[in-house]
Amino acid sequence: MKKFLNIAAYQEQAKRLVLLAFPILLAQIAQNSMALVDTIMAGRVSAADMAAISVGASIWFPLVLFGQGLLLALPPTISYLNGSGKRDRIAHHVRQGLWIVLLAAVPIAALIYHSDFIIQNMKMEPKLAEITIGYLHAMVWGLPGYLLLINFRCLNDGIAKTKPAMVITFCGLLMNIPLNYIFIYGKLGIPAFGAVGCGIATSLVNWAMCIMMILYSKRAKNQRDLKVFEHIIEKPNFATLGKLLRLGFPIAVALWCEVALFALTSLFLSPLGTDMVASHQITLNTSSFIFMLPMSLGMATTILVGQRLGEGSPQNAKKVSYAALMVGLNITVLTAFVTVVFREQIASIFVNDGKVIAMASSLLLIAALYQFSDTVQVVIGGALRGYKDTKAILYITVFCYWVIGMPVGYTLAMTDFFLPHLGAKGFWIGFVVSLTIAAICLSIRMRKIQARSDEILLAQLDKLK
Repeated sequence: MKKFLNIAAYQEQAKRLVLLAFPILLAQIAQNSMALVDTIMAGRVSAADMAAISVGASIWFPLVLFGQGLLLALPPTISYLNGSGKRDRIAHHVRQGLWIVLLAAVPIAALIYHSDFIIQNMKMEPKLAEITIGYLHAMVWGLPGYLLLINFRCLNDGIAKTKPAMVITFCGLLMNIPLNYIFIYGKLGIPAFGAVGCGIATSLVNWAMCIMMILYSKRAKNQRDLKVFEHIIEKPNFATLGKLLRLGFPIAVALWCEVALFALTSLFLSPLGTDMVASHQITLNTSSFIFMLPMSLGMATTILVGQRLGEGSPQNAKKVSYAALMVGLNITVLTAFVTVVFREQIASIFVNDGKVIAMASSLLLIAALYQFSDTVQVVIGGALRGYKDTKAILYITVFCYWVIGMPVGYTLAMTDFFLPHLGAKGFWIGFVVSLTIAAICLSIRMRKIQARSDEILLAQLDKLK
């Protein structure tokens, strides 16, 4: 009977995880669809316009993701306060988040606006450089709106309300298409801006989504008791900001390191020819799409683990962690099976070239194996964020990606040190090795935290509130 109740408890946690994660997943799909729409619509103008978005994104995305990472300290903090019945303290953290937005937005905007220095030293075609700079200059205006959107999304995610972000992101996607049409091709008396029009449209959409999220947070009945907007401007509290940044900075650096790893890999492969780069890009795009599933589950795990700990129940937090792993691995069995069986069909979605399809198909076999380690590390990483143990994630990520993954991948891909160089396969083998070690290290770290007595664990978390 006890065993049956235990299984039922895990099933209950798994059900709650899925209900939380599904809206997050749909919001991620909508967000990624905006980038896809930008690429497709700009590509109809010229190859240079499409390339400008790709180059611009390689500069914009890592920097913005760093700013977003700083704010990701809010969901575990808010979920802990929500679970512990201290909802009256949530508003203070949301308002302090506004100072983090300002702290991040100013230097990030300056770096993006003056990225022409980097672009001009990349020795690209003058026309491409001009379009890329114009696109980034337009995108800068939407940066504050995007970070403000994330701040208030973190509020809603922290109190386990993930549907608003899903609805608002889909509204953003629906707005993005006509705005792109107007600014890219020049309609309603507005000049045709090409790829720069994508930047203008995206900035407008970011501000529109920001306003929608703020209005929802202000009017939602489930948030009236929080009194976030009673006096929205609050002096910086350096004690609170210090705690949030100690949690958020490791997340931001870890996210940046992961993005930089894949960006650098593409650069290393470029001398090996377009076919090699194309096959790698197909595999990377496929893996990125599939990654949205475990990533959404990891974000839901952070929320529920934080909430259970706030309720004073480390045992239920532990059940959430393992329920998330079970759900994630079950999903991965399915996605890996689809990847292996339909690898040629997946590759043919991107290109018609038989040689590239064959190369991508062999890489997708490795990517299927990669999905298991990736799921374990992202789900356990989500659990550790719920435990507010973000430094461990940073140390393990940097060590596994940059001390193990990149050297192993580069050696196998670009040198004949062990074997004749494997090209893109070498890097993907390096990814599998590094992620597997990361998954093992993160698992050990989580078990170590969960092995602490309930009193010690709750006392440590109480200091981080």
